[in-house]
Amino acid sequence: MVSQHRQDDSVELVRHVSLDSYGRSNHTAHDDNESTVSLLDSQSSTRTHRPLVLLARSFTLQYWRRVRKHAVRRVEKIRRRQSRIPEWFQWLLWLAYVCLTSLLVITIVVGAFFPSYTRPPPHYQSLRARVEDGWASGSANVGKEKVYIAASIYDPGGVLASGDWASNVLELVHILGPENVYLSIFENDSGDEALEALSQLEARIPCNHTLVCEGHLNLEGVPHVILPDGTRRIKRIAYLAEVRNRALKPLEQAPLRFDRLLYINDVVFDPVEAAQLLFSTNADLEGKAQYRAACAVDFINPFKFYDTLATRDLDGFQIGVPFFPWFSAVGDGITLEEVLNENDAVRVRSCWGGMVAYDATFFQNWQNEAITIRTAGNQSPSLLTAPYRFRSETDLWWDASECCLIQADIQRPDQADTEIYMNPYVRVAYDSRTLSWLWLSKRFERLYTPIHLIADILVSLPSLNPRRGEVPWHTVEEDVWKVDSTQPENGTWHKAIRIAKHDGFCGRRKLPVVKEVRVPGEKYWEFIEPPSLSN
Repeated sequence: MVSQHRQDDSVELVRHVSLDSYGRSNHTAHDDNESTVSLLDSQSSTRTHRPLVLLARSFTLQYWRRVRKHAVRRVEKIRRRQSRIPEWFQWLLWLAYVCLTSLLVITIVVGAFFPSYTRPPPHYQSLRARVEDGWASGSANVGKEKVYIAASIYDPGGVLASGDWASNVLELVHILGPENVYLSIFENDSGDEALEALSQLEARIPCNHTLVCEGHLNLEGVPHVILPDGTRRIKRIAYLAEVRNRALKPLEQAPLRFDRLLYINDVVFDPVEAAQLLFSTNADLEGKAQYRAACAVDFINPFKFYDTLATRDLDGFQIGVPFFPWFSAVGDGITLEEVLNENDAVRVRSCWGGMVAYDATFFQNWQNEAITIRTAGNQSPSLLTAPYRFRSETDLWWDASECCLIQADIQRPDQADTEIYMNPYVRVAYDSRTLSWLWLSKRFERLYTPIHLIADILVSLPSLNPRRGEVPWHTVEEDVWKVDSTQPENGTWHKAIRIAKHDGFCGRRKLPVVKEVRVPGEKYWEFIEPPSLSN
């Protein structure tokens, strides 16, 4: 048995040696013996670990078989499920996927490479660089222009006078140069906390100023209207015109000529942008801003434009839905086109936008210099003259924003260029959080354009204004309310002929009146519905 075992080994050894030494005919017998010993050791090691290798291989194969089996089942399950879904629905899902993916790609590309109103003209950038290089006093006002800043606010709790609004105003005064600025703030019916906050603000103001806080505004001097039921009420616009004009009172006795007037609402803003509105809007070849009025754009949230009541495009139309590009495509569409072209001086008939820069000439009339300037107001049947002030409509059932009427009064009679401009590079908001998001939202606002144009059609904007196209001094026929105590509503509508004025595009057939009792947290005004024209 031993010899047999050895024979088998020798046979096996010979077989292994011949395989290992194939092609090496010059090896000596001694080398062959060494190879034989090495192969014997290797074979012994392999035989020792062979069960473990086979076991591992077995588990590995079983694992991958299970994985493959599971994958096959999943594929079959998906196919069975798809077979139950109609083919048209599968196509619909695919189309939705393509659309959503394309929309995402377009959004990223537009936001990254084609943002809206993020690249201001060079002179805007120069002003900002000059201010931010040390934030020196007067750094935004190299021409040392005299600026009158006016604000009429309602500030219960003193939030404005003690918060971001006050800080923005003080920073603006600093970069304009306190020696170049007069600040006038009028406040009424805001309570003791507002009075205390305004007093603390006064201690921080470095320029000449007038701060007035009336505990209760006497409204006896404000124009009233008589309603059909005989009650005597105050138009909301008459009230707003009164408080805005109160902030302009010191201008009447000012001992010097002002170049610019800046009217500020209860908005938060970037002081540098306010300076750009004053000194950069529609700059001429010499770098001097040229306008009668230049408005910012105000936002109630990062997307929604707020001041729709006072804004009219160059054709006199109201705006469309209140998000970018704001204006509709009706009429000549010039204003819409200029917004999409990112003009810094977008031509309009009227605007406000929470902050407006004016040529102060029209409000001060220093040495009667404004009397010789032609305006729509002094060329119409209204025969208005400088100094111009905020006002309201006298018709009972016709109303217009005081902010629109003042722009209508001072603009050039030539509608092609009224010298009233909206500046979308300057944006303000009614809270600090909204202001902090405007830089991001405007990067993508160009995408809203097709949605805006479609939405205007769906909701029928802009609204119809029967007086929009009226030409001053032309005769027009319209329905006029005539008081008649014998009628159920104490009056009737009847046809009448009148001479058209210059401000018809501002109005609407509404009657908002001041509430007789102001409730904290509620609007101070309410609408009175006009009698039906069918009566």
